[in-house]
Amino acid sequence: MVLGTSEKTVRLTVGQAIVRYVAAQHSVADGVRERFVPAALGIFGHGNVAGLGQALAEHTATLPFVQGRNEQALGHMATGFAKASRRRRTLAVTASVGPGATNLVTAAALATVNRLPLLLLLGDTYATRRQGPVLQQLDVPGTPDVTANDSFRPVSRFFDRVTRPEQLLTALPQAFRVLANPEETGAAVLALPQDVQSHAYDFPVEFFAERDWVIRRREPAASEVAAVADLIRAAERPLVIAGGGVMYSDAQAELTELGRQTLLPISETFAGKGAVTEDGPWSVFGVGLEGSPSTNRLVERADLIVHVGTRLTDFATASQSIFANPRVRFASINVVEHDAVKQGATAVISDAKLALTALAAALGDYRVPAGWGEDVVAARAAWVPVRDAALDPDVRFPREDFPELPVTDAVLTQGQLIGLLQEHARAGDTIVAAAGGPPGDLQKVWDATGGRAAHLEFGFSCMGYELPAAMGTRLADPDPHHRVTAFIGDGTFIMMPTEIVTAAQEGIPFTVVISENHGYQVIRRLQMWRTGEQFGNEFRYREGEVPAGLANSRAEGLAGDYLRIDLVQIAAGLGAEVRRPMTADEVRGALNETRDIRGPVVIVVPTIPHADLPSSDVWWDVSPAEVYERVDTSEKLAEYGLGLAQQRWHG
Repeated sequence: MVLGTSEKTVRLTVGQAIVRYVAAQHSVADGVRERFVPAALGIFGHGNVAGLGQALAEHTATLPFVQGRNEQALGHMATGFAKASRRRRTLAVTASVGPGATNLVTAAALATVNRLPLLLLLGDTYATRRQGPVLQQLDVPGTPDVTANDSFRPVSRFFDRVTRPEQLLTALPQAFRVLANPEETGAAVLALPQDVQSHAYDFPVEFFAERDWVIRRREPAASEVAAVADLIRAAERPLVIAGGGVMYSDAQAELTELGRQTLLPISETFAGKGAVTEDGPWSVFGVGLEGSPSTNRLVERADLIVHVGTRLTDFATASQSIFANPRVRFASINVVEHDAVKQGATAVISDAKLALTALAAALGDYRVPAGWGEDVVAARAAWVPVRDAALDPDVRFPREDFPELPVTDAVLTQGQLIGLLQEHARAGDTIVAAAGGPPGDLQKVWDATGGRAAHLEFGFSCMGYELPAAMGTRLADPDPHHRVTAFIGDGTFIMMPTEIVTAAQEGIPFTVVISENHGYQVIRRLQMWRTGEQFGNEFRYREGEVPAGLANSRAEGLAGDYLRIDLVQIAAGLGAEVRRPMTADEVRGALNETRDIRGPVVIVVPTIPHADLPSSDVWWDVSPAEVYERVDTSEKLAEYGLGLAQQRWHG
């Protein structure tokens, strides 16, 4: 540290000032004060090594640094940490210029879509420009001020390019204001030209004093709560849809108490999985495209939908076709007005925890109409045995009844593997999933009551999120008795396994369970549903000889044998402890014997391709081709048209 021109200033580089400022920020929520950004993650290149890199090395005692292998994965790790921390903490991620920075565009979009705080400190091309076009510069004629980092503007909630050191005096507080605001939070991006990172300035000493950012709970307006309570009392068939906002607000207890008190049926979105903390006659499982079919039948009949902390995306609404009651009305609780007024809802603009408490008080001794309560209990009773049968790992799957299934060495279905994971899960454990079949199956059948957490990212449905997000979840919960498991398919694992190296390096204990079903099977299922044939989704060898000029050839399709991919060797080579169990008892043994390993564990379980869980029995707006060669595509179009006719506008 060098004193500036007076005792009230300190001369620091931009990189040093950023690190010192970030290390001094705290969040305060419900009276609990924590370091807002307790660590930084990153990969160094020429665009950040001499500026931020030097500063992080200098201040590693106050802002620890974790070395990563893929920038996108590091962004996901930070976002997983933020979600597990209920938006009260996040991690900073730094990357170099060009591809190092743009590798984080996907991570920024995911954080913003899911309303989760993420701080990105990105190298940028030279502000002085005297060097001429530099390595990895876009160099766009007519717009010399545009760099690759401008691609972050549409996927971030805050973006600023710091071209002068003194700009940090406003840029950093503004970034943290957004990170700490539940109504605005998402990715906050500072683009930092690599020369400016090393430039010095006499910063005010007070700028680096510890600062608290209060994460406020917005109070509900009594009149808004009363209006929603009146709608509930007047309804014959009310139903609640709970989303991720319930989790972010730590409102699970209040939501569960509302169900217990009123017997209002409560369903959950992907992000809301686990919003209901105990089983009861009010808990009706997941809703929408990957929900319980019995729940979806209830939603179709409901005359009032109360949506809490959700964006109501097309998976939850079955592309606006699920709300079939012609008299259906909507009410909502959401801290973000944009989401609260969806479906023309009568809205309570408020923190979910406070609003649910107020709503329960306003409803008093209200109970749902008896007939509706009986229907809800019957719907639960119809689904539970179906779910239990699909998860039972000790019942041999009758492959002989499904001659069209591919022949592999697998003896378990993915549903049965989930059953084994459910059997193993304890209070405090977390299961993480994000894309492909696993999150949909978990949404449909996983029991997230009894303290077993489900961390399902389906706002952006991002392959590659799960593994690093599980690491971030682990960092947010250091209790060694809690197990954090990323449940993924082999397609996702092949896409981004590299942070296993980081977990081995840092001794981060977490588990990856891979359902080895030979490809992107959930998209194959969609493909078959909408086109009647599969193409380019399973992991298969190309048949026949492939000429050197493949693009100009008439080579056979990817219809040969399944690829021989040794996931065990890949995971072991990256530093994980690995198992490949086949049978239910072998899976039980692998889970039990690896539970307390202090490092990354990968369990590869072959599962039977195309053996799916029971359907949710709702429609999704994915249109078949209107010009086609297959005869049966006309049937697919006709079926699609029937669903299209069920779409409704609610306003």
